[in-house]
Amino acid sequence: MPVRSVAVLAAVVLSLPAAVPAAHAAAPGITTVTVGNARFEVLSPTLIRTEYAADGRFTDAGTFNVVGRGGFPQSRLARGSVRKKIDDGWLTIETGAVTLRYQVGSGPFAGDNLSVRLKAGQQQVDAAPWAGPVCTPGLLCEAETLRPAATATDHAGYTGTGFAAGFTATGDELGFTTTVPAAGAYQLGLRYANAQGGDGQNTSRSLSVTADDGAPVRIALPPTGSWDTWKVVTAQLTLAAGRHRITVGRTAADSGNVNVDSLALVRPGDPYPQPVQTTARPCPFDAICEAGTGALSGGAKRAADHNGHSGDGFLAGLEHAGASAAFTITGIPAAGDYAVQLRYANGQAGSRPIQPRDVTVNGTTVSLAPTSGWDYWRTLAVPVRLKAGTDTVTLGCPTDDSCNVNVDTVAVAAATAPLKAPHAPLGGYRRGLDGVDGGALTQPGLLYQDGWSLLDDSASALYDPATRKVTQRPAKEQDGYLLAYGKDFARGLRELSTLTGPTALLPEWAYGVWYSEYYDRTAADFQQTIVPRFRSEGVPLDVLIVDTDFKSPDTWNGWEIDPAKFPDPRGFLDWAHGQGLHLSYNVHPSIRTSDPKYAQAQAIAKGKIKDGVFDWGDPDQLAAYFWLHQDLQQDFTWLDWCCDNAGSSLPGVTPDSWINQQYADRDGFAFSRGYGSLQAGGYGNPTAVPAGPWAEKRTTLHFTGDTISNWPTLRFEVGYTPGESAATGLAAISHDIGGHTGGLQEPGGEPGSTKLPDDLYARWVQFGTFQPIDRLHSNHSDRLPWQYGADAAASAKTFLRLREQLRPYTYAAAREANRTGMPIARPLYLAYPDSPEAYAVAGSEYLYGPDFLVAPVTTPGATATTTVWFPPGDTWTDYFTHQVYQGGTTAQITTTLATMPVFVKGHTARR
Repeated sequence: MPVRSVAVLAAVVLSLPAAVPAAHAAAPGITTVTVGNARFEVLSPTLIRTEYAADGRFTDAGTFNVVGRGGFPQSRLARGSVRKKIDDGWLTIETGAVTLRYQVGSGPFAGDNLSVRLKAGQQQVDAAPWAGPVCTPGLLCEAETLRPAATATDHAGYTGTGFAAGFTATGDELGFTTTVPAAGAYQLGLRYANAQGGDGQNTSRSLSVTADDGAPVRIALPPTGSWDTWKVVTAQLTLAAGRHRITVGRTAADSGNVNVDSLALVRPGDPYPQPVQTTARPCPFDAICEAGTGALSGGAKRAADHNGHSGDGFLAGLEHAGASAAFTITGIPAAGDYAVQLRYANGQAGSRPIQPRDVTVNGTTVSLAPTSGWDYWRTLAVPVRLKAGTDTVTLGCPTDDSCNVNVDTVAVAAATAPLKAPHAPLGGYRRGLDGVDGGALTQPGLLYQDGWSLLDDSASALYDPATRKVTQRPAKEQDGYLLAYGKDFARGLRELSTLTGPTALLPEWAYGVWYSEYYDRTAADFQQTIVPRFRSEGVPLDVLIVDTDFKSPDTWNGWEIDPAKFPDPRGFLDWAHGQGLHLSYNVHPSIRTSDPKYAQAQAIAKGKIKDGVFDWGDPDQLAAYFWLHQDLQQDFTWLDWCCDNAGSSLPGVTPDSWINQQYADRDGFAFSRGYGSLQAGGYGNPTAVPAGPWAEKRTTLHFTGDTISNWPTLRFEVGYTPGESAATGLAAISHDIGGHTGGLQEPGGEPGSTKLPDDLYARWVQFGTFQPIDRLHSNHSDRLPWQYGADAAASAKTFLRLREQLRPYTYAAAREANRTGMPIARPLYLAYPDSPEAYAVAGSEYLYGPDFLVAPVTTPGATATTTVWFPPGDTWTDYFTHQVYQGGTTAQITTTLATMPVFVKGHTARR
């Protein structure tokens, strides 16, 4: 099918990206306020650096995350716009956008001594950015509520809503503050499980407990028999009376690889306490309350197995008649009509169709429209009549076929009050999607719906961008950046881009069509069959990836190109360039001791390579590692972080971030995983390190890993790409188009290969056309159009050609991302923050650049009907049919494999 020209859209003129500004103590004129051991730098009206140093020595140098602190000149602050005063022992700083208060002399920042106030639209937001989990001595604390690196529910016998999972990477930890009434001896108990791990071992392991600035106390964790069996161990602590910060985590000296269910700080000899029984808590009028804190009955329960909720979880279990949650509302000003604001998710409930679901509110039936999945939430106001003072609001489930919704928050407000936004994350990131089958938990990032976040940079190493040198910073400093963007989420991303450096701008060719497959190929295969077929079929191709089987003598971690498969590597690269292609080889970060290059690599590393893996934090080993690349004739390297144990011993920089920076310095960008430290967790470890994404976006094209090839996973990826960009600022995200392995596979056209059903293949290629990177890839599974039936092949060819036509437009959007922080794939709430629908449909549609609204088909069949919401304020023209839709409406769009729901903002589409 012919497609219209995108020349007008591609001609958007954007300025070239500016260089990353150097970080320094304060740009000229930056307002700096120091009171005792606390320092505050007002970088902009919506960005305040908050520092606490027990010795009064603050950090002026840049860190590995924060390289652009000097990019906020005083000119951005209106004269006199920052006001400061100390009154009754409290420092107040007002910027015009945010008010910060700190109790002078009260010590490190916490929930009770530092607060901020801002506006998010019409909503006044009061927050305590440095508030952390609090555990009361003598009471059990659930580990999953203490902000661990990863949580899970995939083993039996835990209490609460899950457990802290893995501790697979150095730096993985959880923590809490506590106040002890008297000085003396205490013991911290841990309820844990330890069985055979991903490393194949079933052995005693360890974590470390740290109190305040003290030395870590090693705690041994013997095997428990299985992952469903839990035991309690204790660590002895000596504490002074007063407040303390306790952390449990994996240091460089620990083995980790355990699960922790709960913790408790008690006096020596006291028994380990039982789980705290959750009791209903009153909900004040005009406040946002967690729905799980109501009085639950009939199967209603708290859960935390989906993304995007506020607090520690949400109300689930509304699945049968009689399930209910009752909320005691206090402070109702007068008898009369009010609104109950419900933030809810309504996704696919088992095999039941996606449909509106009914709940009752004080006996009145209310229909809740679907959201685009269980990770996406809509807020709805429901009329209710209440008496003055204290009254009850009850959510009920009228029938077994109704309900099946989750409720995050409840608020009772005036009938005409604007909808309230909780502190709920928007989007999220994950180190990889390996093994993801339809969904996965993600790590919250920059954006929250109520308009503020804290970028905690305390653990980041000091870093000089000019020399690329890392220095460990003083321990136990607090160094965090309060971003108070309100509903201007684009401003939050823009200021993050300035503060931590812009997202990487790739070469223009990287935004074209990639072909990659984990299948044993030779130079002759590419030169005589695959690339000629692309050309004869009129299908564009820009990037060619050669996967791991090219290696010799070992196809996994060898470091020579097999001469039987690629007899002339330099000639092969020259041929690729002659075809207009850019070439990359796949490498795994390890080497066998029997490899012909091992001896020389070990000599360069001065004998420090251990067990064939590298410590990239050691300059000699890093030099040896890159020496191994010298014979790879290529344009860039694919670092396929998988099952190999390489890492970095540098403190304050995650191994991913460090090696990706080295590849970017060498090749221009890193094609790699990001955000974490896979080497300690084995293949598929999802752990994401909170410090990672801010640096990762400067260097990395994020390869998301080995997903399952089925419809639910395709559906998950639709919301994941814009969500990761919103959470991290990273614009260049690359999925395996078609998925990697398993799922809905059929016999393929080559020996040992498989293929997808025709409809799934065609729809996944359509999806890839409107992704930052369009990379056809699989594990021995067909991904070429001519390997499929006529309709699927025609569809794939059409959309791959469209991708090539869109390359200038995509590159323009990438330049905008580099310049402003606005990503290529954009959640709708970035452009329409006042529309509840923009949040509810964020899992099914998104903006591709500024002009395209894309709603990929994620249901099987030669034809499919997709629900599309059209954002307000513009008309939207169907790219294929030219039908015009009015903004602020919803329509059912039916497409064949030849088309998909794509709409152009404010334009009449022309062929």
